[in-house]
Amino acid sequence: MHAALLPLLLTLPLADRVEDTLLVEAEDFDDLGGWVVDSQFMDQMGSPFLLAHGLGVPVEDASTTIRVPGVGSYRVWVRTRDWVATWNAPGAPGRFQLFVNDRPLPTTFGTEGAAWHWQDGGSVAIDGETVRLSLHDLTGFEGRVDAILLSRDQTFRPPEDSPSLRALRAELLGFSEEPVDAGSYDLVVTGGGIAGICASLAAARLGLSVALIQDRPVLGGNNSSEVRVWLNGARNVAPWPRVGDIVHELEQSRRIHYGPRNTAEIYEDERKRELVEAEPTLSLFLQHRANAVEMGEGRIVAVIAQHAITGQRKRFGGRWFVDSTGDGCIGFLAGADYEQTERGHMGRCNLWSVADTGEASPFPRCPWALDLSDKPFPGRAVEFPGVKADRRGVEALGGWYWESGFDHDPFEKSEYIRDWNLRAMYGAWDTLKNVDECYPNHALNWAAFVSGKRESRRLLGDVVLTREDVLNGVEYSDGCVPTGWAIDLHLPDPRYEAGFEGDAFISVAHYDHYQAPYWVPYRCLYSRNVPNLFMAGRDISVTHEALGTVRVMRTGGCMGEIVGMAASICSKHDIDPREVYGAHLGELKALMKVGVGTLEPLPSTWLNPPDWLDDAPPNLARMATVRVSSCRDADSHRGNLVNDGRLDLEDNAGRWLSAPGLPDWVELTWKEPRTISAARVVSGYGQGWNGVTDPLRSFALQLHDGTGWREVPGTRAEDNTEVDWSCRFEPITTDRIRLLVTATQQGISRVWEVEVY
Repeated sequence: MHAALLPLLLTLPLADRVEDTLLVEAEDFDDLGGWVVDSQFMDQMGSPFLLAHGLGVPVEDASTTIRVPGVGSYRVWVRTRDWVATWNAPGAPGRFQLFVNDRPLPTTFGTEGAAWHWQDGGSVAIDGETVRLSLHDLTGFEGRVDAILLSRDQTFRPPEDSPSLRALRAELLGFSEEPVDAGSYDLVVTGGGIAGICASLAAARLGLSVALIQDRPVLGGNNSSEVRVWLNGARNVAPWPRVGDIVHELEQSRRIHYGPRNTAEIYEDERKRELVEAEPTLSLFLQHRANAVEMGEGRIVAVIAQHAITGQRKRFGGRWFVDSTGDGCIGFLAGADYEQTERGHMGRCNLWSVADTGEASPFPRCPWALDLSDKPFPGRAVEFPGVKADRRGVEALGGWYWESGFDHDPFEKSEYIRDWNLRAMYGAWDTLKNVDECYPNHALNWAAFVSGKRESRRLLGDVVLTREDVLNGVEYSDGCVPTGWAIDLHLPDPRYEAGFEGDAFISVAHYDHYQAPYWVPYRCLYSRNVPNLFMAGRDISVTHEALGTVRVMRTGGCMGEIVGMAASICSKHDIDPREVYGAHLGELKALMKVGVGTLEPLPSTWLNPPDWLDDAPPNLARMATVRVSSCRDADSHRGNLVNDGRLDLEDNAGRWLSAPGLPDWVELTWKEPRTISAARVVSGYGQGWNGVTDPLRSFALQLHDGTGWREVPGTRAEDNTEVDWSCRFEPITTDRIRLLVTATQQGISRVWEVEVY
């Protein structure tokens, strides 16, 4: 947020003011080493900070060199906190040292105080013009440093209250409250997630000058390498198959998104940036936190954003604005009408995973983490009253359901919620490694320190979409954004809540299914009382319940495309968003018909039927009675979908999905014995034009010989990658056959069709 190395840049008047005291912002160190910049909580605690996110392994030192005002004895203060003191937990895991000219101060920092504060580091003698400062992490367990202050005035103590601290920073670092002019644009988009990217690209391709402001160093938001949430929802569906074309451009990877395979490159951060930077009228501003707006006559005139490293404030003037922050930040600052569910809202995740290292991998005890030694949690192979042992093992660790914050303010308790997620992760892994003595060769592989949020503010438009609208299929004349996700609301899972009431960290999804896609009206995409404000993403005009279906990112990306199209109509006719609906809806639909993408559509099917199928007799599976081992949802993912004869790989609702846990099976039964010599299995997860992933990995056909099941020779598949798998084998005669599944991508079987001939 603010500049370090100030003394290297001092002008003479400023040098006079800071003759005895200087401030160094940790995030502006020359070399961050293994520390990471955490800017999520700038609005609450006043600054970004450095975080030692080492998963229990101390991170490499961060270092910088500064010029001091003169030789002498300096009192040293470090702004930090003991992050687990919030819960009176023992151990101070965020411990670190400060080295001055390669010699450690005697103080160990991060050991006191739940709140951010200045910890006294004592005095140090400095006898040269420059000083090398190094942050030395001692634990790898989330040590954090905001700033370092050195003063030759031994009696000076830096202020703790926010206004005084802000004034001190402004004086010592030379900040001006007057922002730098960053230009004036047709459209200013705040928030560089999928929705914001799509809004920016759509508007720029339709001729508008656009500023895209993003507070992180990468684009993508939840779909970035920092958070690693995969895309879901509908795009490119009738009757508007070109809506979603830009989303399609953003998701070329067909890699598996889960567990240790959920690696950074899958999220194609650079591809997103390259697409944005390729547009000549689109200006990208990374690491800028929008935290103020300028209003005039009830309209937004400009957005003010602060650079997360240098602290420089910039003014972005505009005619129209898009709030794609997810949190409704710009709308809130502008006084837009909004709703926010106070308690029982959806929480946030910090996804994590473990991996087999191939060698012994010990893990330290974590007395400061959540004590789960006598508690059940997903992935623990110990049964508790009312909770069975989890058969999924390590694949159940760190998934979307490791979620908290349901009853906390998502802004004021933001750092608390993130840290609670981390305490749950460390507590679970400590329990598995040191109490249950499981997974001796496994180690924590990755964990997000940036939270993936699900719900906060929802800005209100001329239509507030409801759950009943979606379930009843209420049609709006301005329906423009397709949903493809069930109404999916996350609440604490009662199986794991005991002992953590009010602070649950495992969620369960509650689904309401409807006939998808549902088309969200355009009137949900602009503010009802700030006339030049659009919304795109999870902060649009819906109720808490309806948010459950619109919050996923493909749907948000489609919102962005529509907003970009509507902004071009606003520019063409010099109107505000509401008038697009009132007078130019037909023009918007004309743009929806054409789309704003640059890629040719991929084939609409990925089926690869075998040659022998052309001459095959009727599919005997169609005449069989189906039983399955389990169903994720008996209403919408029932077993008899596997023999209904439908093979639409773009319709995920046409598949059987098992409940988590393997093995799974699909059993076909006939009243009379049948002779069978061939089989076909179509499985996986459809992603619209982007293909199909997650086919069944390992499986085999079995027949029942009257006494038990035995494998049919020639039908075993290992490490399968084929969505459309088939085989022929020596004829068998039986009245019962089953597909036995022993390995899948995520512990869930996904099958469109089982055919036998």
